[in-house]
Amino acid sequence: MADIFKKIRVAATKENLETVTAFLDEILDEKDCPLKVRLQIDLALEEMYINIANYAYTPKIGEMELRVAFDEAGRELTMVLIDSGIPYDPLAKKDPDVTLSADKRKIGGLGIYLVKKTMDSMMYERRDGRNIVTMKKKFG
Repeated sequence: MADIFKKIRVAATKENLETVTAFLDEILDEKDCPLKVRLQIDLALEEMYINIANYAYTPKIGEMELRVAFDEAGRELTMVLIDSGIPYDPLAKKDPDVTLSADKRKIGGLGIYLVKKTMDSMMYERRDGRNIVTMKKKFG
């Protein structure tokens, strides 16, 4: 993996989603990220960030840090989201049965499922009292 390229730390609130997305999009612009890949990366960030904002610190507010690295040779972006909220492994939940019609599926879980399907890799670890989610995506 490349060294940390840039990072941002914000209060994990829904209102800061725009700030975090703008930060990431600036990097994607610098790296000439194709539109399709950009949409997938933005969706992954939004899904994971909103989960942190909604559940990690409830009812309090804590911080979330986004670290972004880019491997020029492999044209691969790495995003690492870190929070000190309650332990939560997004990969532990069973994938929803997408063969069922929407009205027969249980509510929840589809966003993380989409992230797992669109990112090239996704990892979770709990270390030093922090949730650490790492996602990687090649640009093509």
